[in-house]
Amino acid sequence: MSRQAANPSSPWHRGEVAIQEHVGIAGRMAELGPRVIRDHLNEQHRAFFPLLPFAVIGSVDADGRPWATLREGAPGFLHAPDPFQLRVEAPRDPDDPAEAGLRDEEGVALLGIELATRRRNRLNGRIERSGPEGFAVRVEQSFGNCPQYIRIRHEVGPDVPWASRPRPRVSDRLDAAARAVVAAAETFFVASAVEEAGGRRQIDVSHRGGPAGFVRVDAEGRLTIPDYSGNRFFNTLGNMLENPRAGIVFPDFATGDLLQMSGRTEVVLEPAAEERIEGAERLWRFMPERVVFRAGALRLRFAAADAA
Repeated sequence: MSRQAANPSSPWHRGEVAIQEHVGIAGRMAELGPRVIRDHLNEQHRAFFPLLPFAVIGSVDADGRPWATLREGAPGFLHAPDPFQLRVEAPRDPDDPAEAGLRDEEGVALLGIELATRRRNRLNGRIERSGPEGFAVRVEQSFGNCPQYIRIRHEVGPDVPWASRPRPRVSDRLDAAARAVVAAAETFFVASAVEEAGGRRQIDVSHRGGPAGFVRVDAEGRLTIPDYSGNRFFNTLGNMLENPRAGIVFPDFATGDLLQMSGRTEVVLEPAAEERIEGAERLWRFMPERVVFRAGALRLRFAAADAA
């Protein structure tokens, strides 16, 4: 379905507005949105991104499948030469299913997150490639996010050389090892997308966190994810109402493993009593259609601040 804004000056499309109306805040968000969602990076965000050793990226492949991934580099690999673009100085990765969507002029989303301080900033826009390595994101929307549900982690070493990575394991369903990753996860990232006029895509990527086991997996491999109280933008769930597909990545910060999935979604705004999850206001379901496990995909390692 195509993205349609409530009015030309609104940053919200009809899926986001539908959920905002459902919870009774559409009027307030219509006023707030144009003030907090910018078409450029402010000075604070331009200074923030070069501090980061990794970024979360969302893209959509040629089959319309969203993918979420993590890309890393020495601090400074993300930098903004001006307020309207962010450079990502990272090589192509043919093992990463998200790479297929990182093409010139395609939509892309990026989340900068500093685990030690829980700061995070999001942007989406269009890719500009001028050479074989790295790309720029031409900013269309940029905004900050609150630090809720982010587990504090500190970077630890040493880095692991790229050559040690085994080949990805690809499937159309969750195996026992993948289920164990989901059951233990306290963090994942989700990419979603809607089509704008003319077939252009607007992509979003965001963080989800909770206690280990907060993502449930049933016997058929379907994930049920709680939607806790947040910024009330409803970018992710609004996208899913318009386009019921998403990409998910579960990172293992201790091993560098990435579990990536792309599949179909269902938003449940009013869960039945037996479906409700403590602390969640609503929930959504995700049925994997493509599953890619990449052992040691990241060289970076992080340890939880309260780990023994």
